[in-house]
Amino acid sequence: QVQLVESGGGLVQPGGSLRLSCAASGSISSINVMGWYRQAPGKERELVAGITSGGMTNYADSVKGRFTISRDNAKNTAYLQMNSLKPEDTAVYYCNLKSLSTHKNYWGQGTQVTVSS
Repeated sequence: QVQLVESGGGLVQPGGSLRLSCAASGSISSINVMGWYRQAPGKERELVAGITSGGMTNYADSVKGRFTISRDNAKNTAYLQMNSLKPEDTAVYYCNLKSLSTHKNYWGQGTQVTVSS
């Protein structure tokens, strides 16, 4: 079993920055993809960014150039640096880990990000 714990959400003004962290623990496959998803009220959950254990990344078009995903494999931790935040970035952000060896999918409990003046 794998546990994911997110931290770093909060309230920030438009144009501000936040850094989310996701610490994974448990039986973690060395070959995996970690990602950040978000869900705004009344909307479906959407992929924000993902990063493989080898460091390959992908981003939603809406966050390209503003958000950066990274990871520290030694700490089993992923990060999402969010800059130039907009009100439309307001959502609950969820950490996800997909094991490419077991095909299992794990989710964190979510952290609220609110962008408002």
